[in-house]
Amino acid sequence: MKPPLFPKPYADLVARLRVPCGFVLVAAFAWFSHPNARSLAAGLPLAMLGLGLRAWAAGHLAKNQALATAGPYAYVRNPLYLGTMLVAGGLAIASRSAGLAGLFALVFLCIYLPVMQLEEQHLRSLFPEYAAYAGRVPALVPRMAGSRLRQPFRWSLYVRNREYQAAVGLMAGALLLAWKALR
Repeated sequence: MKPPLFPKPYADLVARLRVPCGFVLVAAFAWFSHPNARSLAAGLPLAMLGLGLRAWAAGHLAKNQALATAGPYAYVRNPLYLGTMLVAGGLAIASRSAGLAGLFALVFLCIYLPVMQLEEQHLRSLFPEYAAYAGRVPALVPRMAGSRLRQPFRWSLYVRNREYQAAVGLMAGALLLAWKALR
């Protein structure tokens, strides 16, 4: 097993800071975005793609009960985080703010990568088969050939994982951007 990229105390700290940082990002987004019709047309479809990926992943994820290897997990180990990156990238494009794009990238590097590392350690401790899975499925850049394992999307998992909150958040962000673009 490779050594951790981030020391455990740092990873634990950023795991606790993830939600408060989200509120700071929302405030910065509301204040510093300068959207127009063209930026909305370019960014919001990318954000919706990310939201769709997150939804697909949530419908295959039974947290701490079974190792998710079907659906998007057949192509990438962290589809929820990849979806989050796409949502943030789409919103940054829609906002027409290079500063927000940089802030989103910084938060991803400093907050989400250590949290992903913590989650990987947790999954390794829960599921002995995780090492083999991690050996064949990349962390963030999807591979084109996925597993032949088929598992249906489960709405009950989508709801249990409260992924609808991401949809509500994106809708609120899109409405804010549209309002700012019309002003």
